[in-house]
Amino acid sequence: MKKIIFLLSILCLTLSVQAQEGKKKIADNVFVPKGQWIVGSSVSYSEHTEENYQFLIIDKFNSDGYSFKVSPLIVYGLKDNLAMGGRFSYGRTLTKFDNLNFDLGDDLSINLNDTYELTHSYTVMAIMRNYINLGSSKRFALFAETQLKFGGSQSKLVTKSGQEVSGTYSTSTDLGIGVSPGIVAFVNNYTAVEVSVGVLGVDFGKVHQKKDQIYTADRSSSSANFRINLFSIGLGIAFYL
Repeated sequence: MKKIIFLLSILCLTLSVQAQEGKKKIADNVFVPKGQWIVGSSVSYSEHTEENYQFLIIDKFNSDGYSFKVSPLIVYGLKDNLAMGGRFSYGRTLTKFDNLNFDLGDDLSINLNDTYELTHSYTVMAIMRNYINLGSSKRFALFAETQLKFGGSQSKLVTKSGQEVSGTYSTSTDLGIGVSPGIVAFVNNYTAVEVSVGVLGVDFGKVHQKKDQIYTADRSSSSANFRINLFSIGLGIAFYL
């Protein structure tokens, strides 16, 4: 009888240890646990300058400008490795042209001198993130961010020719769905660096233009992207609280 009780005790202890090991393995696969908050932001800035640049039908021209974009986000872990939240994006772009000539043949050419375009854009996104550990690492993980986007932009294009100035004012409204996979790398227990890139998306847009406060035009567009978009690479920092 004592031997049976002893064997049963050993069996229960073994099963308990195995259960604890199973729980530990499951916990090791959790990168973002339920109830965790994630806040962060990505910022990008670039400048460009061209002097006597020539490309295909574009004759020598001069240009300069910059592009700035900031995108804060906040998400909450609804369950292990699944988080939902929102993101806001604002961008500003300025481009100036001088001596821009399109040579389309002996009888047709287009010249733009002393021209600049200024654009402000904004986007509000509802996002969902799925995380996958890289092996048993707690420092690196992959994620896929699904985005439902709504936004718009305002821009003005001004061209000066002698004493005459012509301007076109545009507003746009955009709606889209996209997916951006990325990688997370922790630099300490609470701070991580994130890199993401857009790979697919569907976008719908409508643009309204008014030229010289007289002529108006409307344009609608739709597009589907199923390839890596190098212009959508994002680099940011996030805090896992």
